[in-house]
Amino acid sequence: KRCKVKLSPKCALEQQKLLNTGYEWNKYNQTHYDHDNPPPKIVQGYKFNIFYPDLVDKSKAPTYTIEKDGSTGETCLIRFHAGPPYEDIAFRIVNKEWEYSHKKGFKCTFERGILHLYFNFKRYRYRR
Repeated sequence: KRCKVKLSPKCALEQQKLLNTGYEWNKYNQTHYDHDNPPPKIVQGYKFNIFYPDLVDKSKAPTYTIEKDGSTGETCLIRFHAGPPYEDIAFRIVNKEWEYSHKKGFKCTFERGILHLYFNFKRYRYRR
């Protein structure tokens, strides 16, 4: 889903945020659910595509930071900072540990005026 966010009269920021959701088929869910009655979907990762066509300094890539979100530990804020003429943009995301492996879907690149940030969350397997 694409959105246009008006930041100033002369500059509009277009961004795309995709949620990667799915089912977690752990032992509990395998016992209590099946494919006809699946478990609730969980967020497995995010994909951000943020367009910066009018950056003043195109040699400096935009950056992102993770910030705490109030008193609850379930969510956090991811803030993107690019510099003039754009203001910072922030999204509330699920607060889980990221998988930084390229093989597991991590991507953070800035090319042709588009910042791509893709990441999945770590999946922990239960062991006795």
